[in-house]
Amino acid sequence: MGVLPKPGKKCWFVAMLFGAAGWFGGVVGPAPIALSADEPIQIGQRRELFVDDLLIERMEGCRQELHAPQPQEIVFRFDQPWEGIYSGYITILRDGQRFLLYYRGMPKASHDQQTEVTCLAESTDGVHWTRPKLGLYEVAGTKENNVVLARHQACHNFAPVIDTRPADARYKALGGLSPPGLVAFASPDGVHWRQLQEKPVFSDGAFDSQNNAFWSEEEKQYVLYFRVFRQAVRWIARTTSKDFLHWEKPVDLDVGKWPREHLYTNQIVPYPRAPHIYIGLPTRFFPNRRVVTEEEAAQIGTPKEWNYANDCTDGILAITRGGSHFYRWPEAFVRPGLDLRNWTSRANYAVRGVFEVGQELWFYVQHHVGYSSNHLRRYTIRPDGFVSVRAGASGGFLVTKPLVFTGRELRINFSGSAAGGLRVELQDAQGQPIPGFTLDDCPEIIGDRLDHPVRWRTGGDLQKLAGQPVRLRFHLRDADLYSFRFASEK
Repeated sequence: MGVLPKPGKKCWFVAMLFGAAGWFGGVVGPAPIALSADEPIQIGQRRELFVDDLLIERMEGCRQELHAPQPQEIVFRFDQPWEGIYSGYITILRDGQRFLLYYRGMPKASHDQQTEVTCLAESTDGVHWTRPKLGLYEVAGTKENNVVLARHQACHNFAPVIDTRPADARYKALGGLSPPGLVAFASPDGVHWRQLQEKPVFSDGAFDSQNNAFWSEEEKQYVLYFRVFRQAVRWIARTTSKDFLHWEKPVDLDVGKWPREHLYTNQIVPYPRAPHIYIGLPTRFFPNRRVVTEEEAAQIGTPKEWNYANDCTDGILAITRGGSHFYRWPEAFVRPGLDLRNWTSRANYAVRGVFEVGQELWFYVQHHVGYSSNHLRRYTIRPDGFVSVRAGASGGFLVTKPLVFTGRELRINFSGSAAGGLRVELQDAQGQPIPGFTLDDCPEIIGDRLDHPVRWRTGGDLQKLAGQPVRLRFHLRDADLYSFRFASEK
């Protein structure tokens, strides 16, 4: 993981920095700003997003803006006899040119080994899916099905992952309940699975949800985010392992400044464009918070089991950078919308998996759980577009904490109006503008770009500043800044 600011004595001082006024005609009047002298954050050439507040020292006239994704087409319906209305706990993996969709088939409200099965669908484009006829298990009177695991407790929440390190098995998975605990599996092809050992590999949790593990290149170990209950509330804990079999003592994720809420699934994965940041799309569950009336429930066919009409859910955005760090946005990332079948229990489950496809990020959300129309919908958002730093027409600025980078060029992902734009200033650790890289040296940057090189009147070569602490000061006007990175190119 990156080097986070360490606790310790802080020395506070006042840096005379340019204010946000006078955007068009130069900067008017110095604005004193109190800055901290924390240990610099080592970012190297990593892409950094503003999805949490780690890098932000101060903002004025700006705010962090959570952006809603755009719903696209329905891509999959759980309409086979061995699937049904309670299918769920979905993982999508991308292996080269192939997408793999794993899910629990569950046609009736019964958590038992005769009802729950693990299924697989395949796609070459992430939109059109087929069910391979695998012939591995007889289910619902036929072996012509796409079932990869049956009659095992792990079918309740089987959660596979592609092991990205050199390993004997390309695919691994965890599944199971407590007691007895999570069982480990491996597969060479994602279809034929073997249990790695008879006993569970990890037992210190509740696990009655989707429990997600992955190999972290950043941490050089396996990481597992799993279900626990704290104060009778569904929550998330984390553990790590070097071999997928022996797991360390777990830690709970921080509650933070917001009240503890029921987080049903966590769907935490390394963000593909910045894998040191783990993106989570938890389903937020509100028991006994009823929206549909009795008449509406009867009209849409709401199930009678499990208080379906009495609960509701939405999807939120959460960020973790390892350890107990956990930053969750209190506003919904995915709202239920106008469809009443998304306003009953367990109706809005994000799928595990975030993918970069062209100039979009794709992810998927399951809707209508508990109804015959149970389905999967594709959602899209701009790359790095979960959260931006936004300023309106009057302008504003953001100053980062001290950073240490490598490379020789600054590149930004931003969007502005035809009237708006932004400028960038480099400062030393004390907040003083660095000659040649001040706001006045930076021509206004306009447009909408995903990876735009920043230039000053003296050029854009920052090699002489690499390896030493610097701050970035972004001035924005009617614009959004999503991310930045340093690169080696000139």
